[in-house]
Amino acid sequence: MSWIEAIFATLASPLFYRLTILSALPLVFAAIGGVFSEKTGVTNIALEGIMKIGAFTSIVFAIKFDNPWLGLIMGMLAGVILAALHAYVSIEWSADQIVSATALILIAQGLVGFLMIPIFGHKGQTNLVAHKLPTVELPIIKDIPFIGAIFNDLSIFFYFAIIIIFASWYLIYKTPLGLRMRAVGENPKAADTLGVNVKKIRYFGVLMSGLLAGLGGVYIALGDIGQFIEDMPSGKGFIALAAMILGNWNPIGAMWASLLFGAAEAMNIQLQSMLTLPSEMKALLNLLPFVITIIIVGGFVGKTRAPAADGQPYEKE
Repeated sequence: MSWIEAIFATLASPLFYRLTILSALPLVFAAIGGVFSEKTGVTNIALEGIMKIGAFTSIVFAIKFDNPWLGLIMGMLAGVILAALHAYVSIEWSADQIVSATALILIAQGLVGFLMIPIFGHKGQTNLVAHKLPTVELPIIKDIPFIGAIFNDLSIFFYFAIIIIFASWYLIYKTPLGLRMRAVGENPKAADTLGVNVKKIRYFGVLMSGLLAGLGGVYIALGDIGQFIEDMPSGKGFIALAAMILGNWNPIGAMWASLLFGAAEAMNIQLQSMLTLPSEMKALLNLLPFVITIIIVGGFVGKTRAPAADGQPYEKE
């Protein structure tokens, strides 16, 4: 089979669209988390580290207590705790937000590497969990040709994502809290003058980013693979940042951008399964999502607009 035939066969297959959705899910959660943080004026590039700690914590509790739902809750809580460190030093101490977030990534990597041996007895990867979080069967949809093959028996995280996408959009653009978030992200001094508590709004944004990025990590571990591997989330946190930027700091836009990157990952998986390729070509295909990330973000620099006060500390006069 030629490359062209393989690409057309991939695009005609429902499996490609199913894989696109599944590959996009962790990006959706983390990218919308980034939207919450940066809409309130705090840059958070630590999504990679937060996803890692969320994935690891979820597997620890899911295995130790044989309860994936407890793993889900504790994974999100771990993400919130890690994000709280970033919020504290960024908001209270006016620390450089890029440096603070980078430190969090290193902390997550070091902490996970340190805890693997005392908890699981070895490095590299954990055992498989006894129970992953469930999938949802759709009795009517499953019998529809093509559509059923895409949407039936998808992870419950797909439905979490739908709720989060539209609830986040509504909160940010249709509620008083969302108006305060956008005001703080654009002009914190003016918002403060009008009686908005800038610190509380920024804490809310950063903690929400930890909650959602942690959820993205939980999906990879408990909704997809069923175990923790030390190289998780394999750059997905950085791709989520690109999805946030390409989506113009909007939850709906972040969803579409995440689907684009998910399609790149799905195309990579499908092509490798359909074509006999040398190891060098497989390695190049594995870079496809990252190459697309660089090209798209580079092409859209200047065409999207971050909140005006994004990354700028605010000290009350």
